[in-house]
Amino acid sequence: MGYGAGVAGVGGYNSAAAILVLFILLVIISSAFVI
Repeated sequence: MGYGAGVAGVGGYNSAAAILVLFILLVIISSAFVI
């Protein structure tokens, strides 16, 4: 998360959106494996 925090300090919303998208993709992939 160090890199994400560093980018958040510079680019705010863009990095937050990118982290959110990555988290959603991770949840979708993990749920697909569970199913």
